[in-house]
Amino acid sequence: MKQRNTSLDALRGFAILTMVLSGSIIYSEIMPAWMFHAQAPPPKHIFDPNIPGITWVDLVFPFFLFSMGAAIPLALNKEVQNKTSLFQITGIAIRRYLLLAFFALFLEHMKAWVQATKPTAIEYSLSIAAFALLFFQLYENKNKAKKKLFIGLKVLAFLLALLLLYFLPFSGHGFMFTKTDIIIIVLANMAFFGTMIWWVTRNQVWLRVGILPLIMGVFLAANNPADGWAKILYQFSNIGTFKFDWLYQFYFLKYLFIIIPGTIAGEWLLKHKNENELPAHNRTNVLMIGLLAFTLVITNTIFLFNRQLFLNLSITLALLLAIYFLIKKVDIKANPLLFPFFQAGAYLLITGLFFEAYEGGIKKDRSTYSYYFVTSGLAFCMLIGLTTMSVTKTGASLIHYLSINGRNPMVAYVAGSLLLTPLLHLTGAIFIFDSMKQNAWMGFLRGLLYTGIVSLITIYFVKRKWFWKT
Repeated sequence: MKQRNTSLDALRGFAILTMVLSGSIIYSEIMPAWMFHAQAPPPKHIFDPNIPGITWVDLVFPFFLFSMGAAIPLALNKEVQNKTSLFQITGIAIRRYLLLAFFALFLEHMKAWVQATKPTAIEYSLSIAAFALLFFQLYENKNKAKKKLFIGLKVLAFLLALLLLYFLPFSGHGFMFTKTDIIIIVLANMAFFGTMIWWVTRNQVWLRVGILPLIMGVFLAANNPADGWAKILYQFSNIGTFKFDWLYQFYFLKYLFIIIPGTIAGEWLLKHKNENELPAHNRTNVLMIGLLAFTLVITNTIFLFNRQLFLNLSITLALLLAIYFLIKKVDIKANPLLFPFFQAGAYLLITGLFFEAYEGGIKKDRSTYSYYFVTSGLAFCMLIGLTTMSVTKTGASLIHYLSINGRNPMVAYVAGSLLLTPLLHLTGAIFIFDSMKQNAWMGFLRGLLYTGIVSLITIYFVKRKWFWKT
């Protein structure tokens, strides 16, 4: 049985819900710049790679990547115990890679606004039908008595999806491999390479970490005017006239700087899965540790966005020092995860701040080394904060809510574009959402309302045990 960790599920749930939120608030000049990606500010939201800084929106994807990396050791623990061969693991990784790639293609093409420039009821209805097809493609059936039935439904769902992709006009240009959901394509690459790297290095963590400088070397060589094999490797995206840059680019491997630290966190979670109870006499210090960990996330986001770099470094060092002394007062045996999480998070965060000025300042796009290290460090801080919240009744309730959403992230990711938005247009309720543009508060409330409905859909699927897996 796959191991689960509530705090990790909560981090994934937080990431997927904020991802939905960031895409559902109104795009308008009345909204403040920190509500969007730092490199695409209002009023025109035109991408400018020269703008340094991050916002909370820029933390969403790396937090999800980190949780994906942490889930790899937990998901493959059974394969380790069964002594599954490298050949079999490769097959599992390839299967997941291809399923996610198809998911990225089908999801993007079946969005109503991709099917037609001006969608009608037909396109919105087809989007809902696509959601139903994805259900049968990805539903994890555990009823052995109905195994053959669901295999048949899965095959039928894929065949119908292929027919839709082949026959639908898609605004006159037809199906295109280049039209994919880029987030899912990146996740597909990270799922494959992260799985393979972890499996080969599962007993050699330093070898795993040592892969990162090799990847960095290829990136640095690719940006150098001189020719060399590393540049050829970086640019490899076709075989003859067959181009597959929509599916794989070496550029995607930059996110291993987040996935690999995540796998280390996952190994610690697996090792101490039964040792997360916090004694009552530790609760005050533990809550303070969590509060300071969350404060690190908030202050780094605010000050890096506002470019108050020295102030940010000073506050970060002070907060890390305070957490260190508080951890020393806590019985480490009661929760052995706090100190390793702190050490890893502190090192990565400080490293990222040392790299901050390199490549023109921290940026999500094109992403910088400072971005990888800082966001990985802040992901560890989030895990610390989420782990410590469970010592209070209110905190435990919030963690439970986030973790439920984190257990079915694919549903949460799809429900908005293929189910909720089409239903809003078909019922006319979209006018209620569109009317919420009077000011920034209403624009943000629109996003919260939309995200809340997506969350309810996700929770309903979880309660019914309708899990989507690749």
